[in-house]
Amino acid sequence: MAQVNPIIAQLDKRLKTLQGQRSNWENHWQQLADFMLPRKADITKRRTQGDKRTELIYDGTAIHAVELLASSLHGMLTSPSTPWFSMRYRNPGLQRDDAANEWLEVCTDQMYQHFNRSNFQQEIHELYYDLVVFGTGAFYVEMNPDGLRFACRHIAEICISEDPSGRVDTIYRKFKMSARAIQMQFADIKLPQKIEKDVEKDPYAEHDVIHAVFPRSETKGSFAKDKPVASIYYLSDGLAMLSESGFDEFPFMVPRFVKDSVSQYGRSPAMTALPDVKMLNKMSEVTIRASQKQLDPPLMVPDDGFISPVRTSPGALNFYRSGTRDRLEPLNIGANNPLGLNMEEQRRNAIRQAFYVDQLLLGQGANMTATEVLQRNEEKMRLLGPVLGRLQAELLQPLISRSFALLLRNGLLPPAPEELQGQEVDIEYVSPLAKAQKLTDLQAMLRGFEILLQVAEVAPVTDYLDGDKMVQYLVETAGLPARVIRGAGEVEEIRRQQAEAQAAAQQQQAQMQEAEVANKVAPFIKAQAQTAPQQ
Repeated sequence: MAQVNPIIAQLDKRLKTLQGQRSNWENHWQQLADFMLPRKADITKRRTQGDKRTELIYDGTAIHAVELLASSLHGMLTSPSTPWFSMRYRNPGLQRDDAANEWLEVCTDQMYQHFNRSNFQQEIHELYYDLVVFGTGAFYVEMNPDGLRFACRHIAEICISEDPSGRVDTIYRKFKMSARAIQMQFADIKLPQKIEKDVEKDPYAEHDVIHAVFPRSETKGSFAKDKPVASIYYLSDGLAMLSESGFDEFPFMVPRFVKDSVSQYGRSPAMTALPDVKMLNKMSEVTIRASQKQLDPPLMVPDDGFISPVRTSPGALNFYRSGTRDRLEPLNIGANNPLGLNMEEQRRNAIRQAFYVDQLLLGQGANMTATEVLQRNEEKMRLLGPVLGRLQAELLQPLISRSFALLLRNGLLPPAPEELQGQEVDIEYVSPLAKAQKLTDLQAMLRGFEILLQVAEVAPVTDYLDGDKMVQYLVETAGLPARVIRGAGEVEEIRRQQAEAQAAAQQQQAQMQEAEVANKVAPFIKAQAQTAPQQ
């Protein structure tokens, strides 16, 4: 038996500890998937591909609510049709530098192009499903010869751990790979003997592979070098190492929908709605059975009055003995269908509220004013605002930072000017949800201006307003691109030229006035000079 690498043995021991910490969540996730995301319902159950997974579902309200909320988050946070992020410098001086801002804009535009050419949109949409149902998602970002590649990892594959700040910095992923895929991905190493045999005889046989990603400082050993984040692949069966490398940044984004202070995994709207979902499906099952009994009721048949068999098909003939009064009669079960339907509708409404369906599909009547529409949109943004805060910190910020760094290191973005080397960049979100929140601030500001204009008749309002800062705030809030806004240096130069032109015009006007006065005074002086000798 081959000797086990002590580093791999150490990593596998840590994996088992993380799996034990996750075990209580697995049954919960399985139930959530069974009722609300059946295509991913293989967490504790081992299913074959293509099998039926909807045997527990009698009502699709929860499934449709999950689809609606996931699609809404996609459209409001990372819409494929509108910009959803921009970048700016942390240094306030560079924020007013037009050339520096234009370089950032070029980088931002090229990042959008790389996102659109990659598989970003389909993978990020899958992540929103995981967030809505399981409360935790795992999103992987890497670079391959074709550019950026993204992958949403199944919740059943991952185990996570947090650092003292509550940020996920360790992830173990256990997944299956065929022998052929292992040979292709790890072609530069000598594979274990078992894998080599399968490559020759059964290349599609699957093996369990572990991918461990964690800070290198936590483990001492031969791989404690190079990159700050370690990346180790090894086989679960035999604990043989497949690959040893690293990352410059943590390659996984692990957002949680909501999270308490004592748990590492998040909670979701689906967890809130699960009791109502299970109850609704059970009620629907009972209602269906009651309806079947009413539409096709059991028959009361005399034991000796009819000649068997009793036929219930349309147009059938049933013979009974002459001279008897026995008849076929339906069994009255006394069902109260309206009561059952009303109770089901109550559960459906509760499920819709848990998934914000009423707010997301808020009706807009034909006679609604623009103000009413804005007020309803503001209400929607207030409800989903807290979700945006956590997703910005745990998903969007590391996602954009990681993608920007990968593209810059691989020469797929224009090189930064020398004076911008080492400058820190902040991410600014301009998604529909972020814009709606900023629009609320902008409307409040405009309403304030209206009030100030009314007060201006009796008070010196303009003395309190800083015009330059007001314009900068409007530009930032409205998200105007740098290419259409002049930099602070250009504005100062224009103002200097205008001041010089105004001063020259005033000087010319003064000279003209002096000349005009001189022309008017000249005859008077001449007349005085002529009369002086006579006196």
